[in-house]
Amino acid sequence: MNAPMKHQGGGPQQPDLRGFNLRRLMALVTKESHQALRDPSTLLIAFVLPVVLLLLFAYAVSLDARDVRVSVVLESPGASAQSLAAAFSGTRFLQVEFAHDRREVADKLVSGALRGYVVIPQDFEQRLAQRGSEPLVQIITDGSYPNTANYVENYARGVVQTWRAGLGVAAPPQSVVLEPRYWFNPELESRRALIPGAIAIVMTIIGTMLTALVVAREWERGTMEAVLSTPASIAEILIGKLLPYFVLGMLSTLVAAGLAVFVFGVPMRGSLAALLLLSAVFMVPALGQGLLISSLARNQFLAAQIALFTGFLPAFMLSGFLYEIDAMPAPIRAITRVVPARYFVDSLKTVFLAGDVWAVFLPNLAAMAAIGALFFVIAKRATRKNLE
Repeated sequence: MNAPMKHQGGGPQQPDLRGFNLRRLMALVTKESHQALRDPSTLLIAFVLPVVLLLLFAYAVSLDARDVRVSVVLESPGASAQSLAAAFSGTRFLQVEFAHDRREVADKLVSGALRGYVVIPQDFEQRLAQRGSEPLVQIITDGSYPNTANYVENYARGVVQTWRAGLGVAAPPQSVVLEPRYWFNPELESRRALIPGAIAIVMTIIGTMLTALVVAREWERGTMEAVLSTPASIAEILIGKLLPYFVLGMLSTLVAAGLAVFVFGVPMRGSLAALLLLSAVFMVPALGQGLLISSLARNQFLAAQIALFTGFLPAFMLSGFLYEIDAMPAPIRAITRVVPARYFVDSLKTVFLAGDVWAVFLPNLAAMAAIGALFFVIAKRATRKNLE
């Protein structure tokens, strides 16, 4: 039997149990998994909230302008004016009502009952016969909704041009004729761009907010100090805490991707392997940020507020999910470079709509991994300081 080791004080030296031990890690993972499965709020956030958010973004939030309420003011009694008015009524993208005096519809535009109106003037027949550059109709739109106003203007112009071409009447000569083509989303359905971005929002909530709340709750209850006082190392404790929520996040990704493809009709032109790789790498900064928040704020309410302002809102506003980053001011564009969801949203739209474009994926993967490593280094140091 070997004699106990001595240190300089003459007493027995305890063996160092702070090294990485797979058995202790699995025990911590098992304990955290049981705790997550027993917590209804965790399961609701991981599996019910993604479904609710995707339903909202698929049906309640839409950037498509359809069934826009407009009016056609028919001041001319001529047959050509009647034919043009019928062309407006035949479109399925506008809800058209008719009037004979613009004063009848002006108040409706002010009140918001209409988004615009088209005036076919009394001298419409003479304007049409001249075949000159003089406009045929007047288009008035509600500028308080710029996107809808632009849509009404462009669509009304298109109706007039199509109707005029059908009559065989030559339009004013144009030096350049544009024929646009839309890649990746030919139908210009906003759902196909919103749903992939919504998956990034879901993953941010699961990774950042859920982790911050769960660990902060343990600080509140005092159980975190008990875990930190065990022989487990800091790395084992952090991995054991986060690995179950990493698995939850990946399962939630599969559920969201299945809903996107099979329920909402979003094409999946890339591979499932690429999607899982992108999601796994994104979970690194998301979990790291949640862990860092919980190590700095040991109160659930405070942790939730910090996670909201530093995780969810930047992912929602500054990731390119709703607003194009190139259209933002330069200082805001610089801030977006430290938002992990920016790179994830870009990658998700690519893998769903374009395919496996690794020239896009690799820089985004590197950026997400770097941000995640930084979060984990800071969180580990903050946790060690709390232990000391």
